[in-house]
Parts: sequence; structure tokens; C-alpha cells
Amino acid sequence: MRINSIIWDKIKLPFRKEKELFSALYAIMGFYPRRIGYYKLALRHRSASRRAGDGKRSENNERLEFLGDAILGAVVGDIVYKHFEGKREGFLTTTRSKLVQRETLNRLADEIGLTALVQAHLSSETHNNNMGGNAFEALMGAIYLDRGYRDCKRFIEKRILKKMLNLDRVAARDSNYKSRLLEWSQKNHVKIEFRTVTQKRDEKGNPTFQVIVVLEGIEAGTGRGYSKKESQQKAAHEALRQLRKNSKLHDSIFAAKGSRTGMEESPVMAVPAVSGKSPAAPADASPAQPLSASPSLPQQKQAPTEPDEFDLSDITARPKVVSKEDVIAEAEASAYAEN
Repeated sequence: MRINSIIWDKIKLPFRKEKELFSALYAIMGFYPRRIGYYKLALRHRSASRRAGDGKRSENNERLEFLGDAILGAVVGDIVYKHFEGKREGFLTTTRSKLVQRETLNRLADEIGLTALVQAHLSSETHNNNMGGNAFEALMGAIYLDRGYRDCKRFIEKRILKKMLNLDRVAARDSNYKSRLLEWSQKNHVKIEFRTVTQKRDEKGNPTFQVIVVLEGIEAGTGRGYSKKESQQKAAHEALRQLRKNSKLHDSIFAAKGSRTGMEESPVMAVPAVSGKSPAAPADASPAQPLSASPSLPQQKQAPTEPDEFDLSDITARPKVVSKEDVIAEAEASAYAEN
């Protein structure tokens, strides 16, 4: 098929030299990069930084990550606002937070194959479990600079929400583990405390925190993160998981409560169900035991088939990877259409 010189200039050299990258980006985004340099930069982790032409700056994806974070928040806020007409601000904020939280972006980046494209030293990959989520934000920044806000929104709507996430199900599920643990402790009159045990900076200078949940003086869960809020959520998740799986821990907490109050009471509220493994589970966590094994606990209802929390279980649909030949054919067709 003959194409004119203008169209050939648009696609010939990039596809000759970078077929694999163009193919991968097309499979992820559903459209083609116009200025590939933005996307190369979005995929360059700090550990693989290169000196800019002036020799004074290190080039990596951190600036694009900053821009992409803002664009992603605006796009998701736009979509959520229009999708949930009449809903209050608090509901909209919570739903948006679930979609743009680091755990969601990390999982999405893994599923669409973005994490595998990131250039980074192996030592940094080992210690930076947010590399995929950071690259996802940087990709949003690259799309914005290359094609504008409309295509950023198109990417989220068509490639993420339509194919990989159900917005209504995400909004309906609860991921606030701290509030659920607090509610359980208040209903059962269990003394609870969140303690920050360490606060330091990582190798990049970012503040990190380690928090433990203490129930009636007994450590029930621990969590680490880049903010106290994130660490508390992880610690609460681990505590809920251990309370449901470890009947000895559950009994010890209520025995300690009885010693404190001088009264022996049965639990009023069962431990809320959680799914998934806590990201901060201690290495020496007690083995799982059925909750009904403890004679002092009331019989638990059967867990619902659908988890009642947002645990990323819906993020499963990996986009179909197209062949290089298909990419080139589509690019030619796209070039003709634009002219």
C-alpha cells in the first residue's frame, strides 16, 4: 500500500527503530504516541536517571509523575462527579481516593503491563514496590503533554474503567480498615491504640512510618507506609485479618479486657470480614485457625461470596497485546484518517 511522504515521515522512523515500544504502548493506551520522548521519560525510574543535555539535570519520570498525579485526580474526579449524579462530596471523595490510591495504581500498572516496561536497576525494583504506580502517574503526564486532557480521560474511561474496573462496585466497597476496626473496638468496649514506633527517611529522603495497633495492651497488627494514615490503615487491616484467623489472639484480648474491667463479657460485634493478605503482615504471624474453633466466640455467619471491601480483586482484565504488523497497519490507517 502506497502512502504519501507526509504520512511516511510520521510513522516510518519510529516504527523501524522502536516497534516493540510502540506496540506495547498501543496495547496499553489504545492509541499511538505522537512524541515518543515523553513516554520514554515516563518509563525511566530515578535509579536509571540520565544527565540532560546541559549536564546539570537528571532526567527521570519524577516530574511527569508530579504532573500526572494532578491530571489523574482531575480526570477521575470528572468521571466520578458525572457518574454519581446527586451524590455528596464525601462519597465522591472516597470513591476517587480508591481509584487513585497507590495500591490501585500499582495493581493497574502490573495488569496492563506498564511495570514491565519501566527502566530501573534491579536493586531499586526490589525495594520500591510503588514503582508501577509512579509510572502510571508519569504515563498520565506523558499523555497529557502529548495529546491533551481529552485523551487522558479517554484512556481512563476506555482502557481502565470499561475493561478493568467496575466503578459502581468500587464505590460500594469499603476500604477504610481503621474505621472498621475502631467501630468493632467501640462496640465491644475494647481499648485500642495506634502507636507510631518508628519514623525515619528512606534512601530517597521520603518520610516512612511504622505503626502498630494495640488492643488491650496486646499488639494485633503492624503497618509501614509513607504517611501515618497509610501505616495506620495497613496496621488496622492486619489486625482485622489476625483477629478473624487467630482465635488465641481474639481470646487473649478479651481476657485482658476482663482483667481490666473485672467483668467477663462476650463479644457484641463480630470481627468484620477482610479479604486479601495484609502487605505488612509480620513474618512470625500465628497460623490461621477457624474463628469458630474458640469456645468463647459466638458462631460466625458464613462469609458473603462478594467481599465487602475494595481489595483490588476486580482488576484482572489484561488488555490483548497486538502484533507489530497490526500496529503498523493500524498506524497507517490512523495517519490516513488524520489527513
